[in-house]
Amino acid sequence: MGTWDIGPFDNDTAADFAGDLDEAAAEERVPMIRRVLERAAACVEFLEVPDAERAVAAAALVVAQHHAGGPQHPAGGPSGPGYGPSEPLPPFPADLRTLAVAALDQVLGGLCELAVVWDEAVDGPKWRRDIVRLRDVLDPPVPPQREVLFAV
Repeated sequence: MGTWDIGPFDNDTAADFAGDLDEAAAEERVPMIRRVLERAAACVEFLEVPDAERAVAAAALVVAQHHAGGPQHPAGGPSGPGYGPSEPLPPFPADLRTLAVAALDQVLGGLCELAVVWDEAVDGPKWRRDIVRLRDVLDPPVPPQREVLFAV
């Protein structure tokens, strides 16, 4: 079926990744997520669709755990009902947040096939806003300063 909606797990690649996480031993789940994020974050060539889709899914899991404040059961979280992993995930180390931000920056960049595909789609702007929203949970933008602290 390919892609059926814009959510982080609303495509075959991410759904398969969720299934792989469920089938993996608990101690292997964090390393699997780390590898997916590292692959996307370190990409200096064109980031292909499957790697980008897995990176978005992995980042969504990091966002869900960060937002919930600890380990969580991802089904029904940011991944939407039923498409994310069914098994609870162990606590993520804090550095996965930074890695997820770097991976999402690559996905949003000009060298990402997934971004190119979505930019040509009707729902492209909404997809892009959702990815930015995921990123902003992990690395909130600094609000603009409203008043001058001192005049120069």
